[in-house]
Formats: sequence, structure tokens, C-alpha cells
Amino acid sequence: MRRIVLVTGGGSGLGKAVAARFRTGGDTVIITGRNAERLADTAAEINARPITCDATDPQQVARMADELGPDLDVVVNMAGGNTDFYQSGGQGTHLDGVLAAWRANLDANLLSAVLTTTAVLEKLRPGGSIVNIGSIGAEYAATSYGAAKAALAAWTAGLSSQVGPKALTANLIAPGYIAETDFFHGNLSEQRRVALIEATHNGRAGHPSDVAETTYFLSSDGARHITGQTLHVNGGAHTTR
Repeated sequence: MRRIVLVTGGGSGLGKAVAARFRTGGDTVIITGRNAERLADTAAEINARPITCDATDPQQVARMADELGPDLDVVVNMAGGNTDFYQSGGQGTHLDGVLAAWRANLDANLLSAVLTTTAVLEKLRPGGSIVNIGSIGAEYAATSYGAAKAALAAWTAGLSSQVGPKALTANLIAPGYIAETDFFHGNLSEQRRVALIEATHNGRAGHPSDVAETTYFLSSDGARHITGQTLHVNGGAHTTR
């Protein structure tokens, strides 16, 4: 059966790679994002259906869910990113700025997934999957981005127990350094890039395909007994033992 797959943040980077992988597998794919022009270009390139949506806006998420149709099999919450890299300086006190920065990352990386999943949950058919995208940064969580991704991982574990009786799985993928994306928005120095690669066991950066293939597997029949888990895709830069 051809599945219906929703990928938030599917217009570029990892989201685009994930959406393309599902299309290669013959699935019907809907991609969402805030940039309508970029979303349309990507949709045309990979033959997906675009729906412009800011996943942090409840009204837009509700509208997107209405446009999806009655059925869904996979939701991949890819929308997010470290908002510290592109937030402009705010007005007010230092604490006002701290509050705004933390709220921005929580909105982008935690609440976007919560809102989207809540909006589409009743559409997911038995045998369906929810895959959230976290980060190796959650293991250190010294920043608002890391803390938001840590919260996303904790929420995913709890979500698994809620959706399990519906024959759904919920897992989180935590990538390490992934090359060929604009995640760092020009803020990654060559020294830092080399250090990130040297921290791996296999001596290489991750690639979007690494995350795409893991996402595809977690949504497959072969992964039906994997749920409530965080899968680290980082070349050994962080290990669980």
C-alpha cells in the first residue's frame, strides 16, 4: 500500500532528503515549511505536495491538518533548527533577550512537533509512525537549543506509550554533525568542523542520506517493535554506554 507521509520542514536540508527518500520508495509525500517559494521548488523537484505552514503557529497548523485529508501513515517532525543562529537582537533588558531566545528555540524545536503531532494524530492509521528529529546537542543541553531537543526526546518517549495502543510507533533520531546542510547559517568555523569530525569513531561527517535512511527504516514494517527510543546518528561522537 502506498503510504501518505507528512514531512514538516521539508523544503530544504534534512527535510528535503527525508521527503525524497519516501518518494523514492513510492509513497505520497506532503511537505510543509514557511518559505512558499522554496517549498514549491522542492515539491516540483521531488514530486511532493507542498502546504505552506509555520509549524509554530496553531492556526496555520490546524489549517494544514485540514488540507491533508482524512488519512496519514507517517509524520516526520523535521521543522526546527537553532534559532540562536538567525535571531536578531531584541529590545529590553538582558533577561528579556534570554527569555525571547529560549522561547524561540522551544517554539521551533519542541512546540512545532507537539502542535503538528496533536493536529494530525487522529488521521494516523494503525501501523503508522511518528519520527521526531532531535540533536546530539540534547546530551549537553547547555543552550536553549539543546534543552529544547532534550525536551523533545523526553516528550517522544512519553508519546510512545500514548500512541502504542493505536498500533503507532514514536521515535526520535538524534543526528550529530551533518554536512551539506545550512544548519549553522555560516557560523561553523573550519576549526570547529574538523573537531566535530574528529569526535566521531568513523572519521567522517554525517550526510543527509544517513538521517533519511534511518527515518525510512523507523517507518518500515521491520521497525514495528522499535518505539519510545532515541536513535543516535552521529558516527559514535556520542555513545549510550
